[in-house]
Amino acid sequence: MSQAAEVECLLFVAGEPLQMADLARAMQCDAMDVEEALRELQVDLGARGSGLQVLAIAGGYQLATRTEYADTVARLVARSDSRLSRAALETLAVIAYRQPTTQPEIEAVRGVSVGGVLKTLQERRLIADAGRKATMGRPILYVTTQEFLHYFGLKEITDLPPLDDADVSAIAGKVAAVGAAPQKPGTAQRDGAPAAED
Repeated sequence: MSQAAEVECLLFVAGEPLQMADLARAMQCDAMDVEEALRELQVDLGARGSGLQVLAIAGGYQLATRTEYADTVARLVARSDSRLSRAALETLAVIAYRQPTTQPEIEAVRGVSVGGVLKTLQERRLIADAGRKATMGRPILYVTTQEFLHYFGLKEITDLPPLDDADVSAIAGKVAAVGAAPQKPGTAQRDGAPAAED
């Protein structure tokens, strides 16, 4: 039995990125064997011209469609009801670049109230409560989550492009640009992750 084939099966049935330890446990082998199997699978997928690839994403590995097939897959799996609004994308961008940050700090950057947007982002598990700031009123601190990394196709938060200005539209544009390719349903993970919109 091929370990590359085992990895392919595991990544196919998983609805989220699988960590090295999970793969090793399921395959009953060590991490070095899993790494070799992942490399072998990636080479094999490329050699046979597969529409799939292995992505290192959100602290794990996931089977995903290649970007060149985005338009084709989008026609099948596009789900407009799960897209982020412009307000949600801008709020998420401020959090991503300034985390941990509070609601008043986000509102100071955006210039509008964000209470409802924060609730939506928490419900979608893109942000999380990271405690309270030691200032008057002890406001909640918000940070991005593994779901955020998964949604935007990032391996880690440092994969965001460098921030060269504080304009919220520019911040949102940078986050959207990072997520644009992975978030087209054609390049999203097997379960058809949602796409961000303006």
